[in-house]
Amino acid sequence: MERTRISRLGQECIILCAVLLVLVSCKNQVPDDLINEEDEFAAIVPEEELREFGFNLNEYVVKRDTIRKGDSFGIIMERYKIGYPKIFEIAEQTKNDFDITKLNVGKPYTVLCSKDSIQRALSFIYQPNREEYVVVNFKDSIHAFTSRKPIKYVEKEFSGVINSNISQTLSDRGVSLLLAYKMSDIYAWTIDFTRLQKGDYFKVIYTDKYIDDSIYAGVDKIKAVYFEHRNEPFYAFHFETDPERGLSDFFNEDAKNLRRAFLKAPVEYKRISSRFNLKRRIALYGNRIRPHRGTDFAAKIGTEIRATANGVVTKSAYTRGNGNYVKIRHNATYETQYLHMKKQNVKVGQYVKQGDVIGWVGMTGNTSGPHVCYRFWKNGKQVDPFKEKLPEAEPISDSLRAQYLEHIKPIKGQLDAIPMPNPSILDNTPEDLISQLD
Repeated sequence: MERTRISRLGQECIILCAVLLVLVSCKNQVPDDLINEEDEFAAIVPEEELREFGFNLNEYVVKRDTIRKGDSFGIIMERYKIGYPKIFEIAEQTKNDFDITKLNVGKPYTVLCSKDSIQRALSFIYQPNREEYVVVNFKDSIHAFTSRKPIKYVEKEFSGVINSNISQTLSDRGVSLLLAYKMSDIYAWTIDFTRLQKGDYFKVIYTDKYIDDSIYAGVDKIKAVYFEHRNEPFYAFHFETDPERGLSDFFNEDAKNLRRAFLKAPVEYKRISSRFNLKRRIALYGNRIRPHRGTDFAAKIGTEIRATANGVVTKSAYTRGNGNYVKIRHNATYETQYLHMKKQNVKVGQYVKQGDVIGWVGMTGNTSGPHVCYRFWKNGKQVDPFKEKLPEAEPISDSLRAQYLEHIKPIKGQLDAIPMPNPSILDNTPEDLISQLD
């Protein structure tokens, strides 16, 4: 009996060893390609997810900050364990590609540091705006370059009905107000956006811009608009009249230019704070008549001021009343003047084109707030440009007319197919508008 029991135990041990051997053998027989595939997946995914500015951020300690008052490139580098001999060397070798003295307060920067206890800076990335970035790399060799983040453009459609004003119509639907500014520029000489009527409506095809696929960067451009104002229809289609020179404009369904030879305003994103008024009375001066021979456009300090038409700069100077100002002669009939600038961007004798930046909004001279006072001369006399019948902009050429009409056919069809707002919903709430228009 004892011998039989020992024999059975021996058999069980043999079976157990055999099972273990099989398990070990199975484990070792996992396909090599499956193991490699898992290893590759583990390596690739983090690198793809943490890639920015052309760097694999997994390889660095990443420090992000903004330029503070008093900051310089040297001061920032010193914070990250870079000595002044090295800072001087970096500045010298990159001066042709990036001026390290031009760092603006409030702009973001990123420092890529070594993954060790010292965490010494290896690369400095400065972002002057949301799209561009400058890389100063000194990890191995010293060099600098400017690049741009990937940008995606998404075409969108929108229709809206005016209940109180166009800004409210857009904000109720979560649409950027830049769309209203751009439409007001397109229709500057045909529709006064400060005097829209309840019941006016519009349909628009436009492009939104996104940085890195996810950061919304605003409205890029408008493709086409239909606006019904006071029961009168107004079409506008964007068309490149000279692609090689980058010239384009907006025309209606009959190929007629919607603009005049002059822009209606010298600044974008503006509001009129004071109109041309020869009978204006001011309480500060005893309610006496103090004529205002210009149109004031309120805008933030630093807003670009644009030439409203082609011409030659005849004055770029400073006076006590005007502050920094520029005057432009456009032809024998018309001149324009732009007052209270923070700084001029042109010199006397310089030829400027319509839309060129000639200065920036400021508060110089006799003014109580940031704005540009726009003055307009016709035959040597100051007049109100909004009441003048100004010359039209160049019409579309005969050689392009047939091409233009063919170009807008599908766009007009797309525009017409956008669901039209129902005037009966004007008194509804924004939530009702959304449910009925979407």
